[in-house]
Amino acid sequence: MWCVPNIDNTSADDYYSFVMAAGKSGNCKMLEPFKPPPSKKSRKERNREKLPRSTPTPEVLEQEIWKEFPEDLFEAVIARLPIATFFHFRSVCRKWNSLLDSQSFSQHCAEVPQAKPWFYTITHENMNVGAMYDPSMRKWHHPRISFLPAKMIALPVASAGGLVCFLDIGHRNFYVCNPLTQSFKELPARSVKVWSRVAVGMALNGNSTGGGYKILWVGCDGEYEVYDSVKNSWSRPGSMPSNINLPLSLNFRSQAVSIDSMLYFMRSDPEGIVSYNMVTGVWKQFIIPAPLHLGDHTLAEYEGRIMLVGLLTKNAATCVCIWELQKMTLLWKEVDRMPNIWCLEFYGKHIRMTCLGNKGLLLMLSLRSRQMNRLVTYNVMSKEWLKVPGCLIPRGRKRQWIACGTAFHPCLTATP
Repeated sequence: MWCVPNIDNTSADDYYSFVMAAGKSGNCKMLEPFKPPPSKKSRKERNREKLPRSTPTPEVLEQEIWKEFPEDLFEAVIARLPIATFFHFRSVCRKWNSLLDSQSFSQHCAEVPQAKPWFYTITHENMNVGAMYDPSMRKWHHPRISFLPAKMIALPVASAGGLVCFLDIGHRNFYVCNPLTQSFKELPARSVKVWSRVAVGMALNGNSTGGGYKILWVGCDGEYEVYDSVKNSWSRPGSMPSNINLPLSLNFRSQAVSIDSMLYFMRSDPEGIVSYNMVTGVWKQFIIPAPLHLGDHTLAEYEGRIMLVGLLTKNAATCVCIWELQKMTLLWKEVDRMPNIWCLEFYGKHIRMTCLGNKGLLLMLSLRSRQMNRLVTYNVMSKEWLKVPGCLIPRGRKRQWIACGTAFHPCLTATP
């Protein structure tokens, strides 16, 4: 007779300990109960312990039990592990590594509530090595962007459904990648040759990458194209309508936000937002006055609400503020600001802000000057500000300076 673990009453860390023990060799070693730290021993006792003695053989469970363990239960447990454990369990054996291609495993993953967004960033020191931040574990991971050609610099510009869209620094080639699994695809060449800077947005066709995704690029002159992953091609649905003021004067420091099938881009002159419907192909323009004394700023999104994150600078004082767009009046309403004790650090300094993630529960900001480089996260629901630990390369001590980044919801089964 054998027992099945109670998944509902077991923590994710317990799943990992349980499954890893079972998966590596088929044997599950019994773990010793937790023991408090031992008290200080005398010299005589310490010398006695140094004498050679036989090592007790650990008790093991019968192999016959574990070789019959249900496969669907393995998948259910692994799908509920913390995302960070993926880097460990896929190296257990080929069978576990192949779970990523399993349809049943994808279904188990879809049943798990969406985790906090992660943040994929690029550092100034090494543009070919990404740095991913896991806010749940407060830990940095350093995957290598192995799919890019040598010496090519590609920047993360958008994300959707666990996938990140990259654009090379020459604004010529697009790539889509799952940063967790390193699966990638180079998109076909665009039909319009635009070498100037473009803004990029990305949205899913449905609730998951199984239904495909679309990517939109738009330039200040009004030129734009849409990529459809189902057709694997770019198309020009039409031209910019005459009611949209050109040139767009896009705010390239602000990434686009997506709500369902809608993409929103920040513009200036006039101040406001332009939107594009990925289903109907309709452009709209909203004139929204910016808050007074606004410095660097970016759009953000949380549960269908459009937010604005920016620096307020008056005299020598600088503060980070959060606004929410009021749909009836099309005005920004301040809903929170950084604690004053944190803002004192910025007093008298020329601060620049970059948003490294502007979607979902958490926002990530880079605040820097000549004297400092601060990374912080903001929880939109709890209104909690947290400082992010420094990004250090493996086996290194030098703190990395973050150049740019984007937020993405980690998904093991998302494929480009």
